[in-house]
Amino acid sequence: MARITGKLLTSAAMGAIALSMIGVPAAQATEGYFQHGISARSKAMGGAGVADSRDAFASALNPAGAVDVEDMLQINLSAFSPNRHFTGSGPGGFTPAGDVKSGSNLFPVPGFAYSRKLSDNFGFALTAVGNGGMNTSWPRDLANPVCGSGPFPAPTGVFCGAGTGVNLNQLLIAASFAYKFADRLSIGFAPVLAINQFEARGLAAFGGVTSNPAALTNNESEFATGLGGRFGAQLDVTDQFRIAATYQSELNMSRFKKYAGLFADQGDFNIPENYTLGVAFDATPDFTIAIDYKRINYSAVGSIGNSSRTPRPFGSFGGPGFGWSNVDVIKFGAEWRQNDQWTWRAGFAKNDNPIGPDDVTLNIMAPGVMKTHLTGGFEYNPSQKHSFEFAFMYAPTTRVSGIEVTPAGPNPNRIIELRMKQWEATIGWKMKFGK
Repeated sequence: MARITGKLLTSAAMGAIALSMIGVPAAQATEGYFQHGISARSKAMGGAGVADSRDAFASALNPAGAVDVEDMLQINLSAFSPNRHFTGSGPGGFTPAGDVKSGSNLFPVPGFAYSRKLSDNFGFALTAVGNGGMNTSWPRDLANPVCGSGPFPAPTGVFCGAGTGVNLNQLLIAASFAYKFADRLSIGFAPVLAINQFEARGLAAFGGVTSNPAALTNNESEFATGLGGRFGAQLDVTDQFRIAATYQSELNMSRFKKYAGLFADQGDFNIPENYTLGVAFDATPDFTIAIDYKRINYSAVGSIGNSSRTPRPFGSFGGPGFGWSNVDVIKFGAEWRQNDQWTWRAGFAKNDNPIGPDDVTLNIMAPGVMKTHLTGGFEYNPSQKHSFEFAFMYAPTTRVSGIEVTPAGPNPNRIIELRMKQWEATIGWKMKFGK
């Protein structure tokens, strides 16, 4: 018991490193607003790997994988670039005509993981990862002719509020415990601490359709915290074939009081539940194929899933949200362990676009429309103790269009098109203990 307690205390100390990452911005917009992958390895494999745990970050996908991982410390850093645009066309619009591009196009995305084998059948891992987020920063001096023809707060900007945009970051810190029965079935559980950070600007034009105008916009950054759980299982059907499943509960967050007039249910913004089913097959001892199916239930969270056209004030119970539907994701990944020094990875992922034509206007602030991710990467091991990983993701342009919806109601004369493309580059460092 003393040995186990000492190891857990060492792991908790490592968690202090993770806490230092909370203030680092991490804007995402891939599977809705979730990341497409967690570690350099999973990012290079299209996000797949729930049934193929080989590093400390694996428990952030499936806590049951913590029992299969060596003692190690990992740190990742990604450079993420989302290219966000919207285009307005047609006469008489509330939003600007022509093509508009968001600023702030490069973001750091850190990650931390630490794993320990406490016995042959019992494993522990601590992870701190950016679950995802969303950022837009539309120009302050954007010309908008309609702003001079009514009681608007500013003469420029997307919604006549000068600089308009949002910034949402989510960090998940989890401690995973896993146990293996008879060398075939592993189960795992991880309590999850979630930290949300949010800020909105330039939305004062919606002051007449909110339940709380003082808690709608321009109230600086605010944090919210919450708890939930992640559960996982893996069955080694044969020595070459594995199946796995993992479920993360809806994370019940404290309310954003500064934005209780924007988010439905007086500032409620829970992190939606999601689950993943996966298989992994070792075609040879050195070549593995992984396939995952993931479901994210955005519609169950009112501030995300309620229609933006709901005829109630913003911030009220059952009030408008962003109109996001649930997202299904299929991920394919492959890994070739060429020799003791080099490993090569590739992947592909396809997911639904959560935003429909009826909700494009409000989603100018959060255009999470991506559908396809192409990935690749490699790992280099200069020694038995240290290794370095690299991953790259490219998401080609995705578009969605619909009519403009103003604070006064729909405007069928103006069409808004949202579009985005992305790339991300990741570097990781891994240190194995006892080597």
